[in-house]
Amino acid sequence: MAIVLGPNQYGKAEVRLVRVDRSSPQHSITDLTVTTQLRGDFTACHTTGDNAAVLPTDSQKNTVYAFARDGVGQPEEFALRLGRHFVASADAATGARIAVDEHPWARITVDGVGHDHAFTRAASLRRTTVVSIEDDRAWVVSGVSDLVVLKSTGSEFHGYPHDRYTTLAETTERILATAVTARWRYTDEALAAGFDFGAAHAGAMRAMTETFATHHSLALQQTLFAMGSAVLEQVPAAVEVRLSMPNKHHFLVDLAPFGLDNPNEVYFAADRPYGLIEASVARDDGPKPGPAWDFVAGFC
Repeated sequence: MAIVLGPNQYGKAEVRLVRVDRSSPQHSITDLTVTTQLRGDFTACHTTGDNAAVLPTDSQKNTVYAFARDGVGQPEEFALRLGRHFVASADAATGARIAVDEHPWARITVDGVGHDHAFTRAASLRRTTVVSIEDDRAWVVSGVSDLVVLKSTGSEFHGYPHDRYTTLAETTERILATAVTARWRYTDEALAAGFDFGAAHAGAMRAMTETFATHHSLALQQTLFAMGSAVLEQVPAAVEVRLSMPNKHHFLVDLAPFGLDNPNEVYFAADRPYGLIEASVARDDGPKPGPAWDFVAGFC
């Protein structure tokens, strides 16, 4: 029996980068968490400790900061620059995975006007991208994490099987809330010069939130499919969307012991356990994904 090294990658995880653009009196903030990972022939390092082919992870971190000096642009653009640089400059690297999370800041409004240099940030919301480079090919998967949404009506859940363990009451009126993680895979069209990743991201976000708000839901699964379909309709360069949507349950509180009614007004917001709904929505004639999803953690 021989023991051999399987697929592997290495790099610097979660490099925190904040860049302030001071080119005008109205400053702008770019706040990123960047992870760089290289793939290639690193067998000797693993089996004998020979580091001759290993670009230090500290060097990768320094590259992230150095590249930011000339500007960041859209997260996808920054990730593509970094990935292509590492594959071209690190002799043993034949591929790279660059993951970028953007933490969006919004201007604080003072007297109805956005302040020039003061900002506020939604604590958990993140814009995400994962770029995979293999030799001269690139794949881009972008998305959003922890987009928390809630609608106070327009949601039902009934018609499901009942067995001896079923206690959930069917309802035609419920709160629907979730924290959306969504990723969409771009076609090669997005790699062409001049493609506007920012506009595509804004379009996908608008499609998801507007669909969540206006779509009458008979199940969170149905809402998920409608939201994924809306992204594909809104963003022609997106070919597949993967969504993970926990059902953030709100249960009607029984006020009868206190001699009170509860006309769908007072709820208990449960933390766990929760339903977890996940699925992929894709164009049936889209290009094959290649390694685009290989190094994207979890369902999406």
